[in-house]
Amino acid sequence: MSLIPPSERWAYFDCISGISGDMTLGALLDAGLEAPELEKALNSLGLPRVRLKVQEVSRQHLRGLKVDFETDAPQPQRTYRDIVALIEAASLTPKVKDLAISMFRLLGEVEAKIHGQPLESVHFHELGALDTILDVVGVAFGVESLGIGRVYCSALPQGRGRIAAAHGLLPNPAPATLELLRGFPVYGVDLAGELVTPTGAAILRALEAQPEPCPPILLERTGYGAGSWDFAGHPNLLRLWVGTPLAREAGLRERVLVLETHLDDMIPELYEPLMEGLFAAGALDVALSPIQMKKNRPGVGLTVIAPVAAREGLLLRLFTDSTTLGVRLQEVERVTARRWPETLETPFGPLTVKVTEYGGRRRLMPEYEDCRRLARERGLPLLEVYRLVPSGEPE
Repeated sequence: MSLIPPSERWAYFDCISGISGDMTLGALLDAGLEAPELEKALNSLGLPRVRLKVQEVSRQHLRGLKVDFETDAPQPQRTYRDIVALIEAASLTPKVKDLAISMFRLLGEVEAKIHGQPLESVHFHELGALDTILDVVGVAFGVESLGIGRVYCSALPQGRGRIAAAHGLLPNPAPATLELLRGFPVYGVDLAGELVTPTGAAILRALEAQPEPCPPILLERTGYGAGSWDFAGHPNLLRLWVGTPLAREAGLRERVLVLETHLDDMIPELYEPLMEGLFAAGALDVALSPIQMKKNRPGVGLTVIAPVAAREGLLLRLFTDSTTLGVRLQEVERVTARRWPETLETPFGPLTVKVTEYGGRRRLMPEYEDCRRLARERGLPLLEVYRLVPSGEPE
């Protein structure tokens, strides 16, 4: 097991003209992702031969890489289930598969919500097109290849006008994009074009991008990914900054928002959708605790920890999905241990574990979902799988 944490390399997405799948992939390639390795990974999906076409282009006198794909045969539109099956059968690492599937799950969930259909039967149309599949899997592969473990992003510009889609003309930004950008800072610009695509928004959401200014890093690489359009007077580029954190403190320090309220008149069934909505709006953690309130009523204390930029989206969810009449807010400093996933070889197969580090001391922690997967596949008690993960510092 490697003891060099990939989370020590951070990335900042400078979305001067928004973000899309092909722009992200172009920026990763420009920042050092090897094109032959990427092409090999994409061809493990079992599709007709995929050829990567990377061109250096100019966008308002600034250079960037434009990515396109060529294949030997036309491809059908695919459902969420079809795409997951493709990814799971590919020769990719578990981390790349999980990240790619999480992006498509986000896309599928918003499509299901918008069209009122179950996730498994959603037909993706544009999102299930071959280019989108290759963009998403390519980005997941590139993030792992460059060792990026923590992501930040700028505010996101939104164009005006309408977008041509399979269902006809849609308002710009697309409804799916707006759903995925809950909790992110956005602003409008006077450009007639789709600047942030649903795929770009899903990439940021799946990478848990923090919408904050770039933290102090030792800048190692930059990458410029070009979009398809060349807007007059505006470079249609995504800039990627990659580096290692300069602060070598015992833990990672950041500003977070704490929201608190007390509830004594909600029926129990409402708490689960409330928590789901808060996490969808950007919450990092949601906790419920029993309390005794005025008139000796039993109640529930609700505490939410979230990025500062998620404030308005979370307030909307609290006042919409709960019975609260008031919420207390405070901005505080949070210190967290550095952490990153590693793969542990066990007698029953590979197992993803979490390595945490604070003050130079490291330890291994089981990842519940992966332990449950291995237990189910091998017919083992979950406790026995947990015991496969050594405690204390890794050797």
